[in-house]
Amino acid sequence: MLAVDHGYFLGPTSRLEVPRDTIRPLLPHADAVMLTRGVLRSSVDPGTGTRIVLRVSGGTSIVGGSLADEGITTPMEEALRLNVSAVALSIFVGTEHERQTLLNLSDLASEGERYGMPVLAVTAVGKELEKRDARFLSLCCRIAAELGAHFVKTYYCDGFEKVVEGCPVPVVIAGGPKLATFRDTLQVVRDAIDRGAVGVDMGRNIWQSDHPIAAIKAVRALVHKKASVGEAAEIFERAAAK
Repeated sequence: MLAVDHGYFLGPTSRLEVPRDTIRPLLPHADAVMLTRGVLRSSVDPGTGTRIVLRVSGGTSIVGGSLADEGITTPMEEALRLNVSAVALSIFVGTEHERQTLLNLSDLASEGERYGMPVLAVTAVGKELEKRDARFLSLCCRIAAELGAHFVKTYYCDGFEKVVEGCPVPVVIAGGPKLATFRDTLQVVRDAIDRGAVGVDMGRNIWQSDHPIAAIKAVRALVHKKASVGEAAEIFERAAAK
């Protein structure tokens, strides 16, 4: 899954300033793309065969008081009109807005069951990235599953297999901030899948690369072909050299 929903709280982001230009060449290589309704309408060809995961939570910005103070921004009926494959929202466990975001998830899961729409819960941590340890993420993922999420997106961490074991629905990993080298990114993906992740939802480590198509091809090989880090790195290097 290709994540391009960053603008909903970050605004124009480096190499995602013009979403259409960033998204178009990557769509054929993604199983799904995660974005907002505004970017879907303005920047994605309606005829695309790539599945859409629609972010439906928001209401905050990076310059506001708290990224955790989110609400539902897009009704389920619009997600159905847009013919998306799933809807996504963030939960902020351990923050002052924990209750409202968990109730947002509960309400969305109920609507998802009513309309046959899968719901992705994103275990967000706002600006407090130090919270990304196995104990905390296990708590977040289990709660999300208990409240009705059909699958969960979370961060990779030491002891990640414990996070997966405690979550009764599929887990995908977030790409997170851009890493020092692309090989570091490949290693995280390989380790996560080996420890139980079903896939990845990656953004900046793909489209902020100098060779984004090569990057997404390498990640695909890890997810779908069980490639080693070395094999995926070779795919990246060959594609980047073209």
